[in-house]
Amino acid sequence: MNVTTFRKVTWGAIAATLALLVYLVIAGTGTKSVAPTLGGTESVGKPLGGPFSMVSQTGEVVTEKTYAGKGWLMFVGFTNCPDICPTTLAEMSSWFDALGAEADELRGFLISVDPERDTVATLKQYMSSFDRRIVALRPEPAELTRFAKAYRIYYAKVPTQDGDYTMDHTAGVLLFDREGRFSGTIDREESRDMALQKIRRLLPVGAN
Repeated sequence: MNVTTFRKVTWGAIAATLALLVYLVIAGTGTKSVAPTLGGTESVGKPLGGPFSMVSQTGEVVTEKTYAGKGWLMFVGFTNCPDICPTTLAEMSSWFDALGAEADELRGFLISVDPERDTVATLKQYMSSFDRRIVALRPEPAELTRFAKAYRIYYAKVPTQDGDYTMDHTAGVLLFDREGRFSGTIDREESRDMALQKIRRLLPVGAN
């Protein structure tokens, strides 16, 4: 390995480590406040991510292998979310629109943290307002628990005064490269230019 290659590998490892540390700090950012991450001490040192199996808004079973080879933009939320979820999905749609045909090399995901109310039919109607390359996924409750632990996201049911409930959840967008490795996050306070810069890193070499 020559010096140039060694430096690239070293800086790549440092960048990935820093991205993970940043994510662990902001991963508990819910719809209103910061909350602790899930997973406990047994998750320390393990790569973020892993297998999952959920149903999309079209009724298709989607796993981590369904869109292998594409970059992922992963967001957790729910259809009754009053502001952050529709705003984030609208922003994600605008990122894809800005990338044009290059965005075909990416997939966005909305993982529902409220499968009790977010039926497949509800998700299908909800997602009609956003870019076709964003897939809504409905996990079974047990699968959601496993997913939250593996991807270190936070969610919690919060009762409301009218006897209903809302959901607090991680509000950042998780980024994964085309090999399925965690690449960083897009925080909801970041600029559009910074978001696009991070997303372009997920595209094939030569596409950006």
